[in-house]
Amino acid sequence: MKINFCSGWTYCRADRPEMKYHISLPHDAMLTEERTLDSRGGKNIGWYEGGDYIYEKEFQVPHLYEEQTVILEFEGVYHNAEVTLNGKQAGSFGYGYSGFSVSADGLLKGGKNLISVTARNSDQPNSRWYTGTGIYRPVYIHVLPKKHFVPESIRITTVDWKKRKIRIEAELNCLGEAEFQIMDQGECLKTECLTGEGLLSTEMEVESAQLWSCDSPKLYKLRAVFGDDIQEVSFGIRTVTVNSREGFCINGERVILRGACVHHDNGILGACAYEDAEARKVRIMKKAGYNALRSAHNPCSKAFLKACDKEGMLVMDEYVDVWYIHKTMYDYAGNVEHNYRNDLGGLVRKDFNHPSVVMYSLGNEVAETSEKKGIRLCKEMTDYLHELDRTRPVTCGVNLFFNFLYSAGFGVYSDEKAEKEPEKEVGSAFYNKLATILGDSFMKFGAALPVSDMKTRDAYEKMDIAGYNYGIWRYKKDTKKYPNRVILGTETFCADAALFWELANQYPAVIGDFVWPGITYHGEVPYRGWERKDGKQVFTGSPAWAAAGSGRVDMNGREWSEADYTKVVFGQKPIAIGVVPANLADETFDVSAWDLTCALGSWSWNGCEGKKTKVEVYAGAYAAELFLNGKSLGRRKLKRCRAVFTAVYEPGELKAVAYTKSGQILAETGLYSAGDDTKLSIETEKGTKELYFIHLRYTDSKGILKPLVQGEIQVSVEGGELLALGSARPLNPRCYLTDCTDTYYGEAMAVIRPQKEKTVQLHAKSPHGVGEIMITPGCTP
Repeated sequence: MKINFCSGWTYCRADRPEMKYHISLPHDAMLTEERTLDSRGGKNIGWYEGGDYIYEKEFQVPHLYEEQTVILEFEGVYHNAEVTLNGKQAGSFGYGYSGFSVSADGLLKGGKNLISVTARNSDQPNSRWYTGTGIYRPVYIHVLPKKHFVPESIRITTVDWKKRKIRIEAELNCLGEAEFQIMDQGECLKTECLTGEGLLSTEMEVESAQLWSCDSPKLYKLRAVFGDDIQEVSFGIRTVTVNSREGFCINGERVILRGACVHHDNGILGACAYEDAEARKVRIMKKAGYNALRSAHNPCSKAFLKACDKEGMLVMDEYVDVWYIHKTMYDYAGNVEHNYRNDLGGLVRKDFNHPSVVMYSLGNEVAETSEKKGIRLCKEMTDYLHELDRTRPVTCGVNLFFNFLYSAGFGVYSDEKAEKEPEKEVGSAFYNKLATILGDSFMKFGAALPVSDMKTRDAYEKMDIAGYNYGIWRYKKDTKKYPNRVILGTETFCADAALFWELANQYPAVIGDFVWPGITYHGEVPYRGWERKDGKQVFTGSPAWAAAGSGRVDMNGREWSEADYTKVVFGQKPIAIGVVPANLADETFDVSAWDLTCALGSWSWNGCEGKKTKVEVYAGAYAAELFLNGKSLGRRKLKRCRAVFTAVYEPGELKAVAYTKSGQILAETGLYSAGDDTKLSIETEKGTKELYFIHLRYTDSKGILKPLVQGEIQVSVEGGELLALGSARPLNPRCYLTDCTDTYYGEAMAVIRPQKEKTVQLHAKSPHGVGEIMITPGCTP
């Protein structure tokens, strides 16, 4: 029996035990902290203060639990968690991104019990990005009868996709008979019974079963019964193979990975891993044209994997950002050598039955791969993952140029340097700063140097897939130099999407691309270099900066034109238009290495009449022509699916037409200006159950967004809890836990958790009008 254990908690800062607050999990305590220049984590974590927190919950236990096996499962606590039950130590766990379990046997008593969890995050700095703090993923109690399946022992493997044959493995804690049923939406397709003890294994053919794939993510359920213990496990029938001759294949069919890197946070919700928020993130990325996600740079949540299974999204689940060389003073470096077997074991147990997980990553930009000790560790971890799971390949995100720079003594971390110069960039941050200053060509040029090849080739031999961070200029030559090497762009620039697509279609050994990043995230600020105010770059080390700002999709889920560009490149969309905001058109921009453009898909720049701006047309065609209110602004050849025009803003219709070389029309699209009237529009996203994501937008009466309209929005909620409110603006001095927000290019968002059986009402007022929305129980938004 699995019991949700997320309600009825309190939390407090460890140094303020008298100030307790009632909460439900998941919870991110870091969002409640101040953002100041005194933050030892600094811009890496968005200027938040770090702290230690105590979470407590009183709960009743039936006396019969004293005779049963009771396990507490924590999906994620950041970090250095300590768990006590009724004042006695129950367990502890250091890594903040892995789930862990503690046994309650002998610690529970019939009647009232008290659990206490301490999350320690005052050891700053310990990360290069926003971590969140506390119990940020769900908690469950598992009550097992005397006869039971060993927890997490049920494994389902596709043996032969053509015959729809699967292998089922399960471990029993004692002698007995177990029954296994293959279920499809309540219908039993096949049943088999096994008698024994310990590890049981059987193979079953389900001839009528459909295969799982990106386009048709069919899921089945295994119902396993052992006495009173009933377990249900979702699975899909699919195999993964990869080699340099055929590429990456699912069920024998080649799939090119159109990937994006995503951090674990959920925008204005911080690190809280609500099931709806995790599923929403996956849907947003699927809509943006991606078929694969990389969990950068730590294991993802169970809810994330569940959503990827359902949506047909492929996953590279990543272990860690460091091995034994620190990037910040108190990060996980040094623990990996001692803990990797336990950590990787947990990773595999979490992932094994999820068809969406197609590979594991050992780490990200670990310069250890340039030296003998690190290469040995790479082999040890790869071999261990192969022992645990023979069905998935292993990679690691290696920055080729970074490996060379590290071996030459650049950007090397030391505690002494960190104490004397805490703001000095080291490791990946050092490399990123160079790229910000010198641009993406500098990074790609460095990766193409022979010495960068020399400092990575030995580590690449130890893994199944060679992960290249920003090494696209090596792809072509390395397919010839290393004919058996499988190449994956584990981290790439948006500007290189078209080149990647050309190479991947030409060379099967180039299996995919993961752009950095898919969604804007908290911390690691600022990477979107075009944020300006009054003609000057805003970023001066101010704690008002909260987010990196460099995603193809912003923190609240809006796509930038870069997302349209990649969709066009990957054949997901025929044509699109992006416009550099007309109010900024006369600015001089330093677009960062991670940004292709600052364009938006809008032609509503009220007040900018007569201003020149840049218009970008994206199409998989020979040439494109741009029309403004019926008048041609010229025809241009498309270079790698992109052409740039100059236009003087005037309201009306902006239309783009794509042509073949012979002049035939392939596709066309248009943008339309908003009217003079302005209203506050409120809209609730569909497809969520536990949370409501409500968009607050300034539009005209027809619903066309007005990006330049500003004005604070005040929100009140009845029948639910306002979990977060805010815009996606990277420069945001506000807290996301207030009832007032500004907008970012005309938009903000509220997230509400409804109270049981109550109608949710949101009321909003602004200088441009008021609005409200009502959501009744049982009605899917």
